Amino acid sequence: MSVDTDGTEPRTETDEPGWEVDPDDESGAAVVATVGRQLRLRREAAGLRAAEFGQAIGYGEDLVYKVEAGTRIPRQEYLDKADKVLRAEGMISAMKQDVAEVRYPKRVRDMARMEARAVELLSYGSHNLHGLLQTEEYARALLSTRRPALSDDELAQAVAARMARRSILDRSPAPELSFVQEEVTLRRPVGGKMVLRRQLQHLLQVGQLRNVEIQVMPTAHGDHPGTSGRIQVLKFGDGTSVGRTDEEFGGRPVSDPRQLRILELRYGIIRAEALNARESLAFIEEALGET
Repeated sequence: MSVDTDGTEPRTETDEPGWEVDPDDESGAAVVATVGRQLRLRREAAGLRAAEFGQAIGYGEDLVYKVEAGTRIPRQEYLDKADKVLRAEGMISAMKQDVAEVRYPKRVRDMARMEARAVELLSYGSHNLHGLLQTEEYARALLSTRRPALSDDELAQAVAARMARRSILDRSPAPELSFVQEEVTLRRPVGGKMVLRRQLQHLLQVGQLRNVEIQVMPTAHGDHPGTSGRIQVLKFGDGTSVGRTDEEFGGRPVSDPRQLRILELRYGIIRAEALNARESLAFIEEALGET
């Protein structure tokens, strides 16, 4: 078998990295098509056939054709190796920034953009931990429960998108983040007990951040307006807000002040009924000890 330029064996068709382009994502598809076209032009200018180029960078000919046709999103290592083989002096590697966002579904990108702008986030979770609070292994286990089951590529893409959103925790200036989680989200052994243990340990660490408040709603506290499912409200520096809830407004984000008032009213009552932040961290420590 031939080897890659760095001494590794080229990947087979079954494990080639890269993600399919969402046909409904017009802007993302345009970016990928442009990148693919530039790669093809540079390859042809270098006098390399697709098979020769694929062998040189360690990927199959089929993937090369898909990337150049704009139907497959190349991962960063693909672009770095292409830059080296084609002697592009960083011009191809610079495309990583163009494809970084479109690797993730449009809906996730839109949410990430809103979270990146937010100065305050309010979130009530009734069934699962909020994505910003999840560890990578917990997120992978949780996403693996979806039916129909995600393909390996779809799962990898979904996990990567969820982890990318966590950059909000490192932002400066830091936004104010408030989470209320139902007790069941701390008890359900998603991925097994060890995955849950590490997830609870992560919650304790995140809960120590000065801009993060995690509250627990004990199952015994049944008299609160959270029965309609999750609630999320994002507030921005210009005074505008956007929110959503599972059962009302079609589950779509809303920005109408009257609708936002309903969500904030419910969240305020839920927050008041939950354990305070100090009590909640003690509760999580207790749950960790029982796991």
